[in-house]
Amino acid sequence: MSALFQTVRGWLGKGDEGDNSPVRMPPTMGVDTSHYGGSSSSVINTRLLGLDQQLLWVTVALMVFGLIMVYSASIALPDNPRFAKYTHTYFLSRHSLYLCLACVMGLVTFQVPMAKWERWAPWLFVGSLMLLIAVLLPFIGKVVYGARRWISFGPIGFQPSELAKFAVLLYAADYMVRKMEVKERFFRAVLPMGAAVAVVGLLLLAEPDMGAFMVIAVIAMGILFLGGVNARMFFLIAFVLVLAFSMMIAFSEWRRERIFAYLDPWSEKHALGKGYQLSHSLIAIGRGEIFGVGLGGSVEKLNWLPEAHTDFLLAVIGEEFGLLGVLSVIGMFLWLTRRIMHIGRQAIALDRVFEGLVAQGIGIWIGFQTFINMGVNLGALPTKGLTLPLMSYGGSAIIMNVVAIAVVLRIDVESKQLMRGVRP
Repeated sequence: MSALFQTVRGWLGKGDEGDNSPVRMPPTMGVDTSHYGGSSSSVINTRLLGLDQQLLWVTVALMVFGLIMVYSASIALPDNPRFAKYTHTYFLSRHSLYLCLACVMGLVTFQVPMAKWERWAPWLFVGSLMLLIAVLLPFIGKVVYGARRWISFGPIGFQPSELAKFAVLLYAADYMVRKMEVKERFFRAVLPMGAAVAVVGLLLLAEPDMGAFMVIAVIAMGILFLGGVNARMFFLIAFVLVLAFSMMIAFSEWRRERIFAYLDPWSEKHALGKGYQLSHSLIAIGRGEIFGVGLGGSVEKLNWLPEAHTDFLLAVIGEEFGLLGVLSVIGMFLWLTRRIMHIGRQAIALDRVFEGLVAQGIGIWIGFQTFINMGVNLGALPTKGLTLPLMSYGGSAIIMNVVAIAVVLRIDVESKQLMRGVRP
């Protein structure tokens, strides 16, 4: 088991040796020359300092396709009396505004050296805790669908849990670098990090937002794993988390109902209750078959499928573009996650452990949240309020996703500079 554990860690984030120490390589090594189109040094040198064009354009493609599908999924919402005051382009215009803000924030983020993020990590974590506390205050937090998750800034709502994902990621990476020498000792290395995540989890559950807590817990676990925590500690923490989430479900009646509805969404009891969203999501995907009914042709978005422009955007994609459309989106997210993890591995190979853990943490974040959202839409997982990264309608989620991608691009550029002998 220990050998398997080390092998998996080596594949994800370390070198072939599989030990717990960062791999040190000469500046000219660790470069995947196939990514640059050949092994010639001249080919590499001409592109070393540029952005990762493929990563950038796949991100842009997901955002643009998401904008189109948000418009398609929300165009009929004003026909619902609940949204009667909105125009047919309301969600399109707001999502376009969010994308513009996200691009501006991404450009600003890209200018920040990773050394500053490492210094700011503890303070950003404390700031996110303050916002998670503030959102619970009645005169600050805004209640939507019975959950107090938003802080209003004029016409724009901000969700502190999205910032918390990014802040915990940076803090966990910085923490593992600082605790590298004592990572084999549970009480000195793992327990303080676990306590920090537990505090964040309690604040999120008070909103309640169990989905965000799950994502944050998986991010922290992934960084601990890639940072070199031994197998016994890792599986102990994983067992505790699984037990904790199981107890949350067992002692919460409405969470239990969601599980029962997931197991039998077509029953008379659940079809018009907790299983309503899931059953209509499956109907939408079933109608799409292989090639879909065409852009704009969805029936389920006509106020049958709730939250079609947010949590269940993939169902509308499945209905309008069929199996081919869904597979295309899955393929883009798979490539995106794989490329981000590769950038993280390359940073670690250059002895930039913090940067490598941050990049791989972002890969875990986007990959896991995408997996949960798609699993829910396809009926493979119980319903959970998580959006599809870079695509679903939303302000703070889109902004933080783009900020995270900008950080990965910055890590990649700094690694390329280092490989040319230039200190970033």
